[in-house]
Amino acid sequence: MKKILIVDEEKHIREVISEYAQFNGFKPDVACDGLEAVEKCKSNDYDLIILDIMMPKVDGFTACKEIKKIKDIPVIMLSARTEEYDKLFGFELGIDDYVTKPFSPKELFARVNAVLKRRNSSGIEYNLKFKGLEIDILARNVYIDGKKVVLTPKEYDLLFYLAKNKNIALSRDKLLSDVWGYDFFGDDRTIDTHIKNLRINLGPYRDFIVTLRGLGYKFEPE
Repeated sequence: MKKILIVDEEKHIREVISEYAQFNGFKPDVACDGLEAVEKCKSNDYDLIILDIMMPKVDGFTACKEIKKIKDIPVIMLSARTEEYDKLFGFELGIDDYVTKPFSPKELFARVNAVLKRRNSSGIEYNLKFKGLEIDILARNVYIDGKKVVLTPKEYDLLFYLAKNKNIALSRDKLLSDVWGYDFFGDDRTIDTHIKNLRINLGPYRDFIVTLRGLGYKFEPE
């Protein structure tokens, strides 16, 4: 049974989400603020975190940043704020989805299942290797000529998606939709910035990521 941490200062919201989590076959745990969430993640393993932004002690953005330092756990962020800046900032921190309040619990768990499906895609391959570039799917690690390189969670997701779709032309809209989520409201600069950072990290294999002028990118290892 997959375990979900629900973080919100409002008791009613925690109870509603917990009830739907149980109904959908998940084991819920709760925290009432960001500080408690960070502490719980240090001593527990979770398959996903539903995290509110506006909380006392430690806000959701700060909690997400601290959690990502210790564990790579998928995060769906909740907020009553609809500003594009908040969404952009959240995705830059590595969140997997962003849901605005008020929300439908049914829709929320549709997104939970979608995120987990993306994160836990279990094909027959557990490693992808292209010359000296190796992607360890189960551990979410990347190696260049045998040396581990550090990627942000979203950089890894982008590289993995490109590699799994090697030699296929992928538009920026397609990448935003499949890697960032269908509710992402950003612009092409988000993709371009992550591609730039990926190329730096890939070093001698930077040219595996090919720019398609006016369209997007393609992973072309050969």
